[in-house]
Amino acid sequence: MLASTLMLIALLCAGVFIPVPYAEMSPGPTVNTLGDHDGEPVLQISGRKTYPTSGHLNMTTVRVTSADYKMNLVEAVYGWLAHDNKVVPHDTLYPDGKTEEQSTQENAEEFSQSQESAKVAALKALDIPVRSWVIVSTVVKGTPAEGKLHAGDVIKAVDSTTIKEPGDVAEQVTKHKPGQDVVFTIVPAKEQAAAEKERRTPTKTEKVTIRTAQSTDSGDKRAIVGISAGTDHTFPFSIDIKLADVGGPSAGLMFSLGLYDKLTPGSLTGGKFVAGTGTIDDTGKVGPIGGIEMKTIAAREKGAQYFMTPADNCATAARDVPGGLTLVKVDTIDDALGAMKDIRSGDTADLPKCTGKG
Repeated sequence: MLASTLMLIALLCAGVFIPVPYAEMSPGPTVNTLGDHDGEPVLQISGRKTYPTSGHLNMTTVRVTSADYKMNLVEAVYGWLAHDNKVVPHDTLYPDGKTEEQSTQENAEEFSQSQESAKVAALKALDIPVRSWVIVSTVVKGTPAEGKLHAGDVIKAVDSTTIKEPGDVAEQVTKHKPGQDVVFTIVPAKEQAAAEKERRTPTKTEKVTIRTAQSTDSGDKRAIVGISAGTDHTFPFSIDIKLADVGGPSAGLMFSLGLYDKLTPGSLTGGKFVAGTGTIDDTGKVGPIGGIEMKTIAAREKGAQYFMTPADNCATAARDVPGGLTLVKVDTIDDALGAMKDIRSGDTADLPKCTGKG
């Protein structure tokens, strides 16, 4: 008896003190994009008529343990057994030894980009023109482009080819062999910013010659200059999204729906409580996210009746649906707007719902 007791105590001590390579996800805060957060409206629009809204269009989040948190075996077992938590391999949340600071920075960048895409998708759904252009998104330190190109520079052409999409830049650069020169025609970031502020077309362009280098990643060897290209936009009126301490791209869909609601007469929700998640791109395509099970729990606990669910997350979400919550399958912003029409009218028999197959 004594030996068994001592063995049990030893095992419990081992479970408490021995770290395991896991992290935990749990339901996070959920915020109504139509309402206020920390005393100010989440969606702020000026220079364009807006309309009263009602109901909820809540974005949802997942709370995760920090990168340096050392989970023990007891906590892992408890998390596996708990319904409202999910234990996952540490590398799932922090791949390649990513630090807390690096993860936070990456999430902040993704959140910022998701806001821009949400604005574009909403305005395009309303047939409101949005001006777009290709920019230098980042410049990699120690590469040929460092000091010659800068984040925010507008890329008008590479050699003599006009650039229309971000992918065009790499296509033109990789036509060269490493060591050859490539010529960028750009509008410097400062000139672009000044033109936007003064609401005029930029007039100053520069030609920048860069000698390509050979790629060092695991892919095929090719010519590079050391930049990533992205897209920037000018909107015909001011749109600000105010939501601190949130990261990642998964609120894009709900931001788009909130903007659409504020810019159109009548209530998009019909007073219903709708929550959801999903990335969104400039074309209105909705993409999958992580932690879907945690987000549906958070939404239902707040009172959500319907949950906008990316099509690629449907099968996972449908395995354990909180009671009283209907999972609505969406693949584009048009799908979501169509579903909102049915929800608003109360005619939900034909709603595209998530099943175990998707």
